[in-house]
Amino acid sequence: MPEDAPKTLTDQLRRLTIGPLNRCGGALARLGVHPDWVTLAGLALAAVAALSLARGEWLLGGLILLFSLPLDALDGAVARALGRAGAFGMVLDSTLDRYADGLIFGALGYYFAAQGRLDMLALALAALAGSYLVSYVRARADDVRVGVSATVGLFTRLERVVVILVMTIGSGLMGSTLPLEIGIFVLALGTNITALQRLWHVYSTLKNRGE
Repeated sequence: MPEDAPKTLTDQLRRLTIGPLNRCGGALARLGVHPDWVTLAGLALAAVAALSLARGEWLLGGLILLFSLPLDALDGAVARALGRAGAFGMVLDSTLDRYADGLIFGALGYYFAAQGRLDMLALALAALAGSYLVSYVRARADDVRVGVSATVGLFTRLERVVVILVMTIGSGLMGSTLPLEIGIFVLALGTNITALQRLWHVYSTLKNRGE
């Protein structure tokens, strides 16, 4: 089993919202809603948001992403209410999260490429790679042959989403891409540092075990 690791902001938020989420999940379950439908709806909203961002509609794209956030946790609540909290649902949720990341950063990269801002395109791609690596290192560390809980680091998925919301809505309200440029730089740097932090955590843990 993976070893205990520091609690993330996601863990803390989950504890605070578990009650309302379970009530909403129970209501949807009684209506016959399948948890996978909720997961797919979240991806659909991310795709709509990405289309808006690719067009430079920062405020609209940010607000759509904001409205999609509850779905990211609600699918699990529906699954628990139905007694279907199985392994496939978790794999589907994680997989579609990666698709959502690709859509959002791809849209940002597309916008800046169309504006001739290849520097920002490169940063958007670096942020995308870092986001994938943060999740990938954790997934590999959780393997039964490794057994290390690699949840360390600041830029977990929730923190990344918060930065994306602030930079897109901020750019929309200000009518400037400056918040967006700062946010993408922060994500490009922060996600890759977090991935390396997790890799170092795995290395240190295994070394202490004598492996």
